[in-house]
Formats: sequence, C-alpha cells, structure tokens
Amino acid sequence: MDELTSAGITDPLLRASYQECKRLNSLHGKTYYLATLLLPREKRPFVHALYGFARYADEIVDDLASTLSVQEKSELLTQWGEKVLEGLSSGNSNDVVGRALIDTVNRFHIPKEHFVAFLHSMTMDLTITSYANYDALMEYVYGSAAVIGLEMVPILGPLSDGAYEPAKKLGIAFQLANFIRDVNEDLDRGRIYLPLDELASFGVDREMLERRILTPQIIDALKFQIERVRQLQREATPGIQELAPSSRPCIEAASELYCGIVDEVEKIDYQIFNKRAKTSIARRARVASKAYVKALQAR
Repeated sequence: MDELTSAGITDPLLRASYQECKRLNSLHGKTYYLATLLLPREKRPFVHALYGFARYADEIVDDLASTLSVQEKSELLTQWGEKVLEGLSSGNSNDVVGRALIDTVNRFHIPKEHFVAFLHSMTMDLTITSYANYDALMEYVYGSAAVIGLEMVPILGPLSDGAYEPAKKLGIAFQLANFIRDVNEDLDRGRIYLPLDELASFGVDREMLERRILTPQIIDALKFQIERVRQLQREATPGIQELAPSSRPCIEAASELYCGIVDEVEKIDYQIFNKRAKTSIARRARVASKAYVKALQAR
C-alpha cells in the first residue's frame, strides 16, 4: 500500500497536492527526506506537507524570485502567505501546496499561529541582514525553525506535553548548525546569522568575515556557536522518549545528521570559506541503517 493510501488520503486533488509536497521534500530536503522515510508510511505525507509549505516560502525569499526586487518579493510572499492563512481559516484552498497543508493542519489540530510565525520570519529575511544579539536572532529562529519542531509533534505522536519544548530546542539546534555551516553562502546574500555581539566578544566583525580569511578569532567564535548547538541537542534528546516509539528512530537520525553538521565543520578545520561541511555518504548510511532497524522493531 502506498503512503497516501496508508494515510487515508483518497481524493485525487488532495493526493496531487501531497505528491507535490513530497517532490519538493525529495528534491530540496535531502537529509530531511531521508529521515522522513524512517517514519511509518501513514505519517510521511503529513511531514511532506509541512516541508512543502516551508520550502515554497523559502523559494520566494531566496530562489524562485531571485530576479525580483525586495518590494516585489515582499508582495509575492504576502499574497501567497495570506492566501494560505485564509485557507487554514476556511478549510479550503486552490493552492497546490496549501491544499495538503490545510488537510494536515486540520487532521492534527496544529495551531495556525505557527504558520503566522513562520511567514513573519520569512518576511524578516527580506530586509534584515544581521542580528545584534542572540535574543534578536531568536525572533527569527523561532519562526523559521522552532515552530517546525512544534508543528511536527502532533504528527509524530506526543505521549505528553513534555514532547513540545524539546522539539522546539531541536529545531533551533538544526537551524543554528546550518548558520555555522553556511556563513560563506550567507555572506554572498549579504546576511550574517551569528549574533554580532557574540562575534565581537571574540574580536570578529562584519569586515573580518567579509575578507573570508580564517583567523583564530573566527575559529574561537565558531567553537562557541558549535557548543551552543550541542548543548541544545543534549537538552532536547531526552524529549524524544516523549514521542510515539514508531517516530523516535526518525528524530534520533535527524538529530544526529543535522546537529552532526558541526562535527563536519570541525573535520574541515573550520575552513568554512573554502569548503562546505557535508555529512559523508558513509555516515548517512550508517545512521540511516541503524535507525531503520530500530524503526522496524518499533513497528
């Protein structure tokens, strides 16, 4: 039985919407998609729907409308976001991605405010190029990453309310790991996602980063950020036990692979300006195979 049928999704239009979300996930969310495959078949389409929504919004900001002005991107994001939010309120949508999202939200009673927060962060990305401190960064990260974890919990199957805060922390850890890896690419977009005051405490400023020459100061600043990712992961890990057993292998694998990005930064000796830290195929295979065995046992 295919994933959609296993999930009780039979309407042709709705199936097409979920299939588009799955396509976006498989195309753009390599690690995320791999982790999704560790879930029971009947849960996967709903995770694809959440990814499809997030990815499409991200494309408007960074990829899809790269030739448009900030004002034009803002208008496009606002129009699309309002249409999706209206659909979440009315229960209907003509948007190919929105249709699956609405169905998922209704099935699992996911709060609409999570999607409002996400769209707010995407709007921030259009004009804000740096963050003075960690609190300011967290306004962005809450909507771009923390709410993704909160949206996922109802699908994964919480055993208690204790599943939510760890999911939020893990989402933040994933995002911060990406920021560390992507310093060079973000500079290309004119953005810095590491708190400026924390960088300054190590003697690093925008000009130093933009020279793209690795210095002892930059290495120390990266080490500080890496430890934060690991601390968040440590705090979040016990919360995985608050999820349904069939969901745990997926999240354990995602945690190891996403937070493991910082391991890869260390392996390339912090050379973030010359290399892109990547999880090796061997590590992915090792993590996935171990998780797959656990997933089979849990089912």
